[in-house]
Amino acid sequence: MKQWLGGLLVFALMAQVPLHAQEPVASSADLKFKAIYEKEWAWRKTQFPSMQDEGETGMRVDHLPRVDAESQRERRRIWEDVLAQLDQLPVAELSAAERINLAIYRPQVSDLADNVRFGSYEMPFNSDSSFWSDLGFITRKPMRKTEDVEAYLKLLADIPRYFDEQTANMRAGLKRGFSVPREVLAGRDVSIAAVADLTDAEKSEFYKPLVELPSTIAVERQEQLRAQARSVIGDEVIPAFSRLLTFFRDEYMHKARKTLAAKAMPNGKAWYRQQIHEYTTLELDAEAIHRIGLDEVARIHAQMLSTMQASGFKGSFAEFLTFLRSDPQFYAKTPEELLMRAAWIAKRVDAKLSRFFGTLPRARFGIEPVPADIAPFWTAGRGGATTYWLNTYNLPSRPLYNLPALTLHESAPGHSMQLSLAEEQTTQPEFRRNNYISAYGEGWGLYAEKLGTEMGIYTTPYEDFGRLTYEMWRACRLVIDTGIHHKGWSREQALAYLRDHTALSEHEVETEVDRYISWPAQALSYKLGEIRIVALRAEAEKELGSDFDIRAFHDALLAQGSVPLPVLDQQIRQFIADRKAAASRSATPADQAVH
Repeated sequence: MKQWLGGLLVFALMAQVPLHAQEPVASSADLKFKAIYEKEWAWRKTQFPSMQDEGETGMRVDHLPRVDAESQRERRRIWEDVLAQLDQLPVAELSAAERINLAIYRPQVSDLADNVRFGSYEMPFNSDSSFWSDLGFITRKPMRKTEDVEAYLKLLADIPRYFDEQTANMRAGLKRGFSVPREVLAGRDVSIAAVADLTDAEKSEFYKPLVELPSTIAVERQEQLRAQARSVIGDEVIPAFSRLLTFFRDEYMHKARKTLAAKAMPNGKAWYRQQIHEYTTLELDAEAIHRIGLDEVARIHAQMLSTMQASGFKGSFAEFLTFLRSDPQFYAKTPEELLMRAAWIAKRVDAKLSRFFGTLPRARFGIEPVPADIAPFWTAGRGGATTYWLNTYNLPSRPLYNLPALTLHESAPGHSMQLSLAEEQTTQPEFRRNNYISAYGEGWGLYAEKLGTEMGIYTTPYEDFGRLTYEMWRACRLVIDTGIHHKGWSREQALAYLRDHTALSEHEVETEVDRYISWPAQALSYKLGEIRIVALRAEAEKELGSDFDIRAFHDALLAQGSVPLPVLDQQIRQFIADRKAAASRSATPADQAVH
């Protein structure tokens, strides 16, 4: 009911005033709302240190967040208090801009509170990502001065406390039957063991930032810092990983639930509904999503058959999939070859961007291989504002015909471009610039893959089939995720469904299905977001006719950072209305007479 009311509020807020209207002077209601979200955001950054912008202080974060149950309960109390304050706002007195901010901010806070309410923190990892492997990314931040190194060492020394709190949470989850399913846990301890089994601190990834320090740090001080690092890693970090490994192997793997479905957990049906709303931002139930998935699978399969025929292949669909999965022509022989092919695709895309976008980001991204310790369980790639991570692990599972779609999705015009533009929207509040809404972001990434056809990026029927495989993959997610968590599918059912409908490798099929099992609802965001964006473009093209400008449309989509899909609907419809009004104003009197 809470989520339903929250969604209703979003629509109500957006319906009251056009999005583009501007208020010259902030009203008292605006100031009151701004005070609420600025105070909460400032506090939120203290709770989650990784959110802090080092540019604000010039200092690196020197500690990890508190994740113990009491800290979680206090956060929930504060977020629920914020929600109560929002409920008291005179919404009718807010400016148009702040009404939109409210439509974005309230669901954000509500989701944060709900995740604590359902105890999601008691399952702090899944088959895709984990609190321990995420620490690896702190090693990749540059060390510019002595204070950076000192802060880094303090953060490392905080790992034992952090792991102890996470372990206590996982024990509480096990006790009530809230855990990652046992069936997908095999091998997930490898990334823990990679640190726990070390006997030499200098062999640790955590020591790498100390190998080459800036010349501005005196040589003697460098050696002192390295000695401190060896001590912290050897005496604190490695033992903490060792204790976690023992817990994972001796307790978690044996006591984890034997069921797969989210609905099988305590209050699981309600939790799955909340996760669906959080990841999709839509008021859709699992059954409706399942049906949408089946329809999309049927539609895309027909296109795949047509593309197969265009390739000249004479066998069956199943035989074509076997051919794609096994023929050496479709696979890189070295990690470097895969990285270079991706770089070439990205550069070809770069040359086409100005034809499709009026505003391009100032920031640039690089291409890096996925770190070895997490690569076995990651998907083919992942994109951030500054880095497109490409998985070079198990090259026979990384077909080249999928690479154009992957690169479009993860780099530009996909995630790297969208996230960079969001960061550059400096006039928007931080809670918008620095938040990621999966339905919007992943929907845009999948739309970027489709846009590649207009950009001329797919040069062979095989690459176009790879694009369709990726679209089918996201459609299958709608069927499989709801199949597992709502309908009670087995892991084998899910594997067979993804294997039979896509040209994904067996490794990717298994990795993906385990991800859906252990991370309910996240996989739903991609296709539902893309469907909405495609529909909005069709609506804009129909309404604007010859006045439709693809560059302006894309700019309007990307100008707001990351927003719930209902807000995006309203924004684009306002864009359409504004373009119509502008066209009408520019028409000559003679033209008006004719019309």
